[in-house]
Amino acid sequence: MENVVLVVHLILALTLIGVVLLQRSEGGGLGIGGGGGGAMTGRSAATAMGKVTWILAIAFICTSVALTIIAARDSAGGSVVDGGEPAAIEETAPEGLVPGADLLPPSDPGQPLVPDAN
Repeated sequence: MENVVLVVHLILALTLIGVVLLQRSEGGGLGIGGGGGGAMTGRSAATAMGKVTWILAIAFICTSVALTIIAARDSAGGSVVDGGEPAAIEETAPEGLVPGADLLPPSDPGQPLVPDAN
């Protein structure tokens, strides 16, 4: 169910982007574009593209809410932190080194770099 709603949501998003990009600029945003015809009116007539944009936007919001409800219902209500046993950590050292050995280089140049494992 969640996958179906997610696919519909993605299709709506892409379609909404396409419809918005196909619309003619109203020229109200930054004072650029070709709308108005010289007279500033309070509201222009709703075009078919405007109506389609509204329908797609409402459907997009509905699928967003549906995905949120589905995700909340599917969650177990517990925290990830409470989820399970902590993993056991084994202390391993690279070949030739003793676990817990000092990894700083020796201060004495004559001292070997790898401590003797014996």
